[in-house]
Amino acid sequence: MVKKQKSGFHFSPSEYHHYVMAKMVPSLKYDGGDVRNWQLRLRRKLRQLIGNMPEKSIPLNVKHVWTHMHPLGKIEKIIFASEPYCDVSAYVCLPKNTKPPFTFMICLQGHSTGMHNSIAVQQEDETKLLKVPRDRDFALGCMSRGIGALCIEQRSFGERGEKKQKQVSPHQCHDAVMHALMLGKTLTGERVYDVDRGIDYLASRGDVNMKSIGVMGNSGGGTISLFSAALLQRISFTMPSCSFCTFNGSIMSIYHCADNYVPSLLKYAEMSDVMGLFAPKPVVIVAGEKDPIFPIREVRKAFKNLQRIYKACGAIEHCHLVIEGEGHRFYAKEAWSVMMKEIRKLHS
Repeated sequence: MVKKQKSGFHFSPSEYHHYVMAKMVPSLKYDGGDVRNWQLRLRRKLRQLIGNMPEKSIPLNVKHVWTHMHPLGKIEKIIFASEPYCDVSAYVCLPKNTKPPFTFMICLQGHSTGMHNSIAVQQEDETKLLKVPRDRDFALGCMSRGIGALCIEQRSFGERGEKKQKQVSPHQCHDAVMHALMLGKTLTGERVYDVDRGIDYLASRGDVNMKSIGVMGNSGGGTISLFSAALLQRISFTMPSCSFCTFNGSIMSIYHCADNYVPSLLKYAEMSDVMGLFAPKPVVIVAGEKDPIFPIREVRKAFKNLQRIYKACGAIEHCHLVIEGEGHRFYAKEAWSVMMKEIRKLHS
């Protein structure tokens, strides 16, 4: 008969990892001093960790798919090339009764059926309307406020889900994450590059205010909004939702999708440091009081650290936290109320 092992042994891998985290002090966390110099050092390291982006971009080769007139304006579906053998589908939404040059928001859905939620149409038939819960119809929120929207289908989501591989993981992003890692890349970095190429597309249009481009998203879309804002200089404002927290208190404390993890990042920075690379530009952090994935206590802790960075930049008034009473969702009315004030300041 095999005897039951005595208690007191540490067999769970998470025990060791939490021990390491408790002793770890990120070497490039902001600890006071010259913010600009710190941002340069951390941004350089972050670019290395997420995988280098291509030095030379390929032609966008934009293809028109369809145009639809919506009560809020015009919606066009396009496809553009990001990298070789890597095409991006997107909706371009122009608000009614607004003259160019347009302010634009790049809209990113998280783990869902895809970007079709942003314009509230069915995935299988984009001519049919869809009731989208939890304020995830991002583009309609933009258009109703006179703002253009570029809704990008993120890699591994919606139309850009894996279709060629014979055997795939039940988790929509897992295979792409693992393959990217073996190639010295990350899915996070590849998604950020798609946002950068989306900005290239906006620049090619001739009707966009290139000094007034933002990025927003919820959950996985919020995560890429955060990393894009940290790394892409052409972004002027950002609104990540249900994604900003401490790494220790969120994705390092529970099971979560592999696309949330960047190898070695916690050795150098916490999430507040990554978001702090965007300072002094306007940021509106959106959070749910009852979000089980990004606990509000840890959100507040991370935001306090972010405020410290913005204060050092002399821009504390551009750093906002919107908390509402439900869970893991976007809160359009409350978040846009704050963001619109910041956008108006940019235009004044």
